[in-house]
Amino acid sequence: MAHSISAKKRIRQNLKARARNRYRKELIKNQIKSFTLALGKGDTSAAAEELRKVSSRLDKVAAKHTIHKNTAARKRSRLAKRLNALIAAPAKATTAAGTKRGKGTRAAKA
Repeated sequence: MAHSISAKKRIRQNLKARARNRYRKELIKNQIKSFTLALGKGDTSAAAEELRKVSSRLDKVAAKHTIHKNTAARKRSRLAKRLNALIAAPAKATTAAGTKRGKGTRAAKA
């Protein structure tokens, strides 16, 4: 147990900061869940709106140093990649419907 006044104060500050940081990270998780649900439904407009919200939340949390700015950028990039894949998927499916090869095509060639 801490004995000095400054050590006791530091413990109080750490508890408050931990609670704040956990709350902020939970907000990010919830935003990402709603984005994932929109992706799962295949609704690109709703998913794009959710991505905008997630990006904003990530930027705000990174600005407060709860997460590193590069972590926020990485998460934003990965989420945008998933959205872009959803948007591109219908176009790809219609143009290349009969050209896909299954597994084991190399073994069949040899």
